[in-house]
Amino acid sequence: MAEAAPQAEDDVLYSVADHIATITINREQQRNTISGPMLDAVTERMLEADRDPAVRCIILTGKGRFFCAGLDLTSGQIGGSSAGGFSNLDLRATPPTVMHNLDTPTICALNGSAAGYGMDMALGCDIRVMADNAKLAAAFTARGVLPESGGTWLLPRLLGWEKAAELIFTGRTLTAEECRELGLVAHVVPADEVASKAAALATEIANNAPLAVQAAKRMMRMGMNETFNDHVHHVFLQLLPLFRTEDFKEGMASFLEKRPPQFKGK
Repeated sequence: MAEAAPQAEDDVLYSVADHIATITINREQQRNTISGPMLDAVTERMLEADRDPAVRCIILTGKGRFFCAGLDLTSGQIGGSSAGGFSNLDLRATPPTVMHNLDTPTICALNGSAAGYGMDMALGCDIRVMADNAKLAAAFTARGVLPESGGTWLLPRLLGWEKAAELIFTGRTLTAEECRELGLVAHVVPADEVASKAAALATEIANNAPLAVQAAKRMMRMGMNETFNDHVHHVFLQLLPLFRTEDFKEGMASFLEKRPPQFKGK
């Protein structure tokens, strides 16, 4: 009897500890390529973490030597198995698009290389920690497509127009050090330190007032498409409810009493 194909739940692992949710792409034998069911599973886990008041930061990572080598183009599970079947792929509810609208901070722990769709997922996170032996492969145009899930929006903002144009048009592969020099990743560390570095950073974020962190992320996202005056007005509207929270009182009290704050997310 043929062995049953693994379910998406097995391919996408999820855990929560110490206010940190970890989503792990667990398809090591296939270089963590993403199947159709996995797109739904990763999206559902991200939304679950964002809704959970106990979660203050989300880490996205992979199992094994690769973070994610892109979409699984061989399984026939994404938009159909025919050559033209990918026209059925709906990108509006897939991980990079959903990630953009999450209020919970996201960290990509790039345990290994990322290519294509995997690169877009990594760029969609707020902060990236990258293994020193990993690479980012912007191989879209070399495969006859374009960065389909946010790359054409993110890269010009992260790199500026000219550097983004060069990277996308050439389909170039970047080393970890090149990624750091360009500003695509915040930290490059030895491969065996990626998980601990990402966890330490997530803990540092989780120790702050979660409602304030989430409001700051919302304002940063809105600010990318607003005038300064409109943005200042919206920031003020975000401040008003924060002034009424228990965490605001705790933040002020802990400062005056010279002690670490104990935030509750209320």
